[in-house]
Formats: sequence, structure tokens, C-alpha cells
Amino acid sequence: MNLELPTPPSTNQPQQQKFSLQVDSENKSTEFKIHSIAKPHMLAFHLSWFSFFACFVSSFAAAPLVPIIRDNLNLTATDIGNAGVASVSGAVFARIAMGTACDLVGPRLASASLILLTSPAVYFTSIIDSPTSFLLVRFFTGFSLATFVSTQFWMSSMFSTTVVGRANGFSGGWGNLGGGATQLIMPLVFSLIQNIGSTKFTAWRIAFFIPAFLQTMTAFSILIFGQDLPDGNFHGLKKSGEKAKDEFSKVLYHGVLNYRGWILALTYGYCFGVELTVDNIIAEYFYDKFNLKLSTAGIIAASFGLANVFSRPGGGVISDLMAKRFGMRGRLWCLWICQTLAGVFCVILGLVGSLNVSVVVMIIFSVFVQAACGMTFGIVPFVSRRSLGVISGMTGGGGNVGAVITQLIFFKGSTFSKERGITLMGAMIIICTLPLFLIYFPQWGGMLFGPSSSKNVSEEDYYMSEWNSKEREKGSHHGSLKFADNSRSERGRKLNISTRPSEDVTPPQNV
Repeated sequence: MNLELPTPPSTNQPQQQKFSLQVDSENKSTEFKIHSIAKPHMLAFHLSWFSFFACFVSSFAAAPLVPIIRDNLNLTATDIGNAGVASVSGAVFARIAMGTACDLVGPRLASASLILLTSPAVYFTSIIDSPTSFLLVRFFTGFSLATFVSTQFWMSSMFSTTVVGRANGFSGGWGNLGGGATQLIMPLVFSLIQNIGSTKFTAWRIAFFIPAFLQTMTAFSILIFGQDLPDGNFHGLKKSGEKAKDEFSKVLYHGVLNYRGWILALTYGYCFGVELTVDNIIAEYFYDKFNLKLSTAGIIAASFGLANVFSRPGGGVISDLMAKRFGMRGRLWCLWICQTLAGVFCVILGLVGSLNVSVVVMIIFSVFVQAACGMTFGIVPFVSRRSLGVISGMTGGGGNVGAVITQLIFFKGSTFSKERGITLMGAMIIICTLPLFLIYFPQWGGMLFGPSSSKNVSEEDYYMSEWNSKEREKGSHHGSLKFADNSRSERGRKLNISTRPSEDVTPPQNV
């Protein structure tokens, strides 16, 4: 049950709109119909996941072709390791910047701009001629992975609290499918071009025009068909006064000082960060260890990424279902359990020596680690209303930091064998997931303790603490009030809407 909060009369109040889907008081959809392209909610979903998919294909297009590229460019194991790190390191700061950009100019313009800025690097891959140029194109192409942040921000802006987990899960998961699809697409494209008559050292270069063109076209699709919010685009809503203009410094301040965002950034580094790492190493791992054909190794490696078709979305759905019964505490518990199991199976993957067993364990591992990614972004939208983009960027950036650190420690050069590196990576997953026990929402509780009874903090108190009295006098906080009302579902079955504080009550500043 959602109640409309009273708002002061204003000449800038948007007129009541009719949508194809049921919406809440923020006009966010309370339904998630995956086969629909209804504007603006479901159309935004399909634009977001496919654009992220295209960027993922571009960023990892080189991975399945490494055995060919390394022969052409005389790459060493260190060169390959450095390039793998470069492919995920560029997006670290890009994701943080993307989150802030989404808060200020909206996900549509932010994502399309980044896609167009990074697509030339994909085209330039076809003309590289040295280890250094190979590293540089992978580095700059990897910036496009920051579109994940705009994808999650967009879904959190379009879908209500009761379905936001699955919306984020499906959009992120289907986008991540690019990591598996490229393991199939690039060897196939390479083979087709080679069969037409090109030499193998020419065929792999021509093959890169396919992901480059796909990425470019998605940017124009977003600009033409996309919409930032249910009510319109950021620019138009700010110009009309229907959306308050926010200050960069305050958006950044409230995001950076929320410790929950930092913990989620760490734990995401060891679910999504691990996924990025595996995307970079798994084809070469099976190719070398079991002496497989390039196409066979690509198919096996693809099965890891392709599990995203159901695993990450499944994580989002499970997160929503757990929240319906147990509230936010249910979301936290299911994330910890799932990610810890991912660590256990990662350890096992590095220990087994049979091809068949390795494939089975890898698939089980992929399901758990990708489901944990979906569960993480079932929590992210509730950390902050005002600084949603910053929190999304911090968390997404944490995923890339985890990938960089993991590859630098375990998969760069010859310090560890890949088998040993995979086992140690699994141990890191288990350890770095433990901080989830420290996340606590005073209005909902945490994994070990329930909501604060002494402070009696409500959802309004928590989200309005991000606005000072002057900003509240201007009415800038009204969006937070509506979100607070809709987020009461995070209490689980003990939902109680009888105690709503007045708008005029000054909220506590340290929640």
C-alpha cells in the first residue's frame, strides 16, 4: 500500500500522467514486464541493458582472441596480464564520475556520451602493432564499462522499491552477457573472415569493426529513444522547475560520507570484480591447461558469462522476495550467503584437475558470483536517495578496483599459476564479504540487529537527513519524502505506515 504524501501547492507541479504500467507516487513502475517495451519504463530497461551489453562485448572482445593476438604482436605473459588489468582499471574512476554525472545531468546523456567517447578505441584496435598499443586500446575501451552505473541508476529511477532488485538484476545481468557472448562472437567472426580469404593476422583486426559499430549504434539509440525519468528528461524538468537543481558538492558529500556505500564497494569488488577477472583469464586458462582448440575454449569460457541470462537477474528477484518477507535484513543475509558460496566454489575450481569437473564447478561458481552482483544492487538504491548516482558509482567502481587488485596479485606474470590464483581468489571472496555484517540501517536494522528502538528513526528521518533546513524550505526534499514512503516495504511483513513524521519535523543528522 502506497500513500500519497501531502505536498505544498505549486505552479510547477507536473500534471497527472497516464502510463502503460502501474506506478507509485514517484511515477516509478511497480511492475516489471520483461516482454514489454512500454514507454518510458520498459523502453529504458531495454535500451540500458543492450547498450551495456555492447560495451561489455567491446571491452572483452580481445580476450578470446588472445592466442592469435599474442602471436601477431609477440606478447609475453606479462604483456597479456598488464592489458587485462588495463581493461578494467580505466573504469574505476569512470564509474565514480558516471555516478555523479547521472545525479547532475541524467543517465541518458551521461551513458550515450561515454559510449561515443570510447567507441574510437575499439576501432583503433584493428591497427595496433605493439604490446604498448594493445594495452592502451584495452585501457580506453574499458572506460565504457562505466555505463553499468548509468544502467543501474536508470533502473532505480524508473522502477519502484518493490521491483527495483529485479530491474537492476536483469539490466545488469543481461548487459554482463556481453562477457560471455563475446567469447562466442569474436572467434566466430574471426573464423568467418578467415574463411573468406584473410590471413589470421588480418582476420582478427577486421573482426573488431563488429563490436565497434554495435557500440556506436547503441549510443544513438539512447539519445533518440531514451528518457531519464518517468516524467521526462533532467534538462526539461529542471528548466520547468519540476525537478530541483542540486549542487555537485552536496551530492558528492552525502554519497562519500555514507559508510554503507564503501562497504558495498568492497564486497562488489569480490563478486563483479571477480567476474571481470574470470572473463579475462578463463578462455586462455582452459586453452592452455587442457590443450583445447580455440573455439572449444571459447565455448567453455562463454558458459561462464552467459549464465548471466538468469543468474544475476535471479539474484535481483531473490533479493526482492527476501525483502518482501524479511525486509532489508533479508536482502543483506541472502547477499552474504550467496557471495560466500561463490568463494567456496571458486576455491574448488582452482583445485580440481579434470576438464569435465572443472566445467561443472565453473558454472556453479558463475551462478553464485553473478547472483551476488544482482543482490548487491538490490541494496544500493536504498543507501541514499539524494546521492544515488554517487553510491552507484562507488559500488560499481569498487567492482573494477577488485578486478584490478585481483589480477595484479594473482594473474600478472608468473608469480602464481592460474590454478593457484583462482584458489586464492576464492579465499579473498569469502574474506571480503564479511564486512556486510557491519551495514546497519537505523530504520530497518542489519544482519545481526533489528531497527533502533531507542532513536525510533523512520524512513523519512533517514532520507531527509540529507537535506538541511534551507533546502527543505525550498521544497528540494519532496522527492526524498516520496521515496521514503515507498521504501516502507523494506520493513518486511512488519510493515507499519501509521507513524509518519510531519514534514516540519527536523530530521536527525547522523543516521
